Amino acid sequence: MTDDEILLGIALTVVLATGSQILASRLRVPALIILLPAGFAAGALTDVVHPDQLLGQSFDVLVSMSVAVILYDAGLGLNLRKLTGRTRWIVGRLLLLGVLVTFLVTSAVAPAMFDMPLRVACMLGVILVVSGPTVVGPLLDFVRPTDKVRRILIWEGTLTDPIGGILGALVFHAIATTHQVDIGRGYQVGQFAISMAVGLIGGAVGTALLWLTLRTLRLGETLGTLAQLATVIAVSAVADIIRDDTGLITAIVIGLAVTNINGFDMPARRPFFETMVQLIIGLLFVSISATVTPASLVPVLLPALALIAILVLVVRPLVAYVSTAGSGLTTGERAFVGWMAPRGIVAAATATAFSANLVDRGVDGAARILPVTFLVIVGTVLLYSLSAAPVARRLGIVKPTGTRILLVGGEPWVVDLGRSLRSAGLDLLMWAGLAQERQRITDAGIQLAEGDLLATATNPGARLEGVTAVFLATNDDDFNALASVVMKDSVEGPVYRVGPPHDSLGVVAPYTGGDILFGRPLVRHTLAARYEAGARFLVQPASAPLPPGSETLFVVREDQKLEPVTEKRRVTPGESDSVVLLTPGAEKRGAS
Repeated sequence: MTDDEILLGIALTVVLATGSQILASRLRVPALIILLPAGFAAGALTDVVHPDQLLGQSFDVLVSMSVAVILYDAGLGLNLRKLTGRTRWIVGRLLLLGVLVTFLVTSAVAPAMFDMPLRVACMLGVILVVSGPTVVGPLLDFVRPTDKVRRILIWEGTLTDPIGGILGALVFHAIATTHQVDIGRGYQVGQFAISMAVGLIGGAVGTALLWLTLRTLRLGETLGTLAQLATVIAVSAVADIIRDDTGLITAIVIGLAVTNINGFDMPARRPFFETMVQLIIGLLFVSISATVTPASLVPVLLPALALIAILVLVVRPLVAYVSTAGSGLTTGERAFVGWMAPRGIVAAATATAFSANLVDRGVDGAARILPVTFLVIVGTVLLYSLSAAPVARRLGIVKPTGTRILLVGGEPWVVDLGRSLRSAGLDLLMWAGLAQERQRITDAGIQLAEGDLLATATNPGARLEGVTAVFLATNDDDFNALASVVMKDSVEGPVYRVGPPHDSLGVVAPYTGGDILFGRPLVRHTLAARYEAGARFLVQPASAPLPPGSETLFVVREDQKLEPVTEKRRVTPGESDSVVLLTPGAEKRGAS
């Protein structure tokens, strides 16, 4: 290829990777739905988007390094201390049975379906056990199932990524070093032990290096991110040099260690690292799908559709039924868990890395691994994307479309506001830091949010589960301002705060962004003073006459969505809506 063709090919790959993810975010669908067809079409219709020609033999190496970074990022999301109670029990059974049954069924049917040896079928089987939160997450955000179901599926998808990567590396060594799968031999057990030892030693070395850079040197976000990328890539590469494909095990071990060992000074937010991972994912999948030719898909198309049917209609429902027995989930929740197992990023990446290596070794049938995996990914993602929402509605497990509010603050006027919002039929929980304020919330019969609010909100990848709007109303204006900044990425909807005094000399309150509740006249100290003087909150239909001197604070829509009056926006209620008012009450009578 000429220099111009190489430049055009690289530029087009980057544009497709970025544009596909932007389009997917606007459509609220998993990025793979756009990325894979875009890459496939570009590879089929152009002569420049061909990674094997653009990069030559280095493409497989770059895929391996990209997978290492992705698996490290997946490991960072596996804080095992958060997997507790009944959820841990259900997820553990789903993982054990799901991996085992999927592997055995795929390995059993693939030789006849795709005319491949048993050892290649085993490689395909272990590749297809993985799912991934990058596919499941956007689907669940769109469907909005109950919190229990969401928590189970997200944890299962997150944990199967590294498990699939480890098992894939082990099975690869089992079939690449001999001409049969027989892990009972002492030789094969020795090979497994060597691979695991190299991976674990590499993980220990990488963890020690990150301890030095992140804990001892205390590098900031930018340098800390560069240190993580350099460490993962370098240590994984060395592990691969020592023994093929042990770098994947190394990357997973490093991620698990960093997130589970107390004392690591990980940045609370990793926007640059997350951006790098997102870009790598996009580039990887456009490139992978571009290597899949129409000619390679035709021979395996019908058998792949049959395999998808087996995985979707037999394997997953069976695994879910057995795993959730006696779990306390409703029939609808159990059924939906059985209807959600799309394949994703790690499946395609490991298929590319392992199949290319097996093809280079001359293993018969290895060339069919990637096109079959490609079709299974596209088929399952499309099927679940199109059917998840109507299935969830039919099963009755979709959460109400209204607002779930987190009201932060424990002063008397804030608790009384919480009572009024709850009386309007809204789903409300509250949080406060002081023990007496928390007791006041409990005495009011309002659900109390557990834990340390800021620790939860600033934890990497954490979400305040199910919360769609946050209202910050503590008596510390700087806390409200800082919390509005750090929490904006932890909730599904907006974060509001009460306004500080107009002459505030606080450190940050007057200078941060965010929408201010109720407008400039009703700042925090004014609300507290008026409440103490006798003003009260009132909920009434919007069609009823407003009491003299009252001010509208919120509009509760007919579908239970809450819209606050803010400094930037006035809200007009409809005839069937309700309003939450601040009425003068005794305040006005005392003045007269």
